[in-house]
Amino acid sequence: QVQLVESGGGLVQVGGSLRLSCAASGLTLSRYALGWFRQAPGKEREFVAAINWSGGSTYSTDSVKGRFTISRDNAKNTVYLQMNTLKPEDTAVYYCSAKWGTGLDVLPERYAYWGQGTQVTVSS
Repeated sequence: QVQLVESGGGLVQVGGSLRLSCAASGLTLSRYALGWFRQAPGKEREFVAAINWSGGSTYSTDSVKGRFTISRDNAKNTVYLQMNTLKPEDTAVYYCSAKWGTGLDVLPERYAYWGQGTQVTVSS
């Protein structure tokens, strides 16, 4: 049974930092590209960042470039999202996801497995 479990969310002030983690079980993470998505109340789920199987290639949406960094540790079956200089508009539930294959992708429908999400709230 495949499980992705996010952790690290919480309440932070504007300009603060959080590090999200997503631990995977039931699959060999090195065979999957990984992504982080987020969903704010009343909005659709949106792409945040993705990383290929080796960690050698990453991509993030423009609104988080220079602030968020995605990384992975295949030995620990874990993917991370380091979030710095947080803004109120970053408030959302953050989901990690896994896509079979080596190439990263920005479309949520390409990802087969999802975590339950972790809430990130940035207060002003």
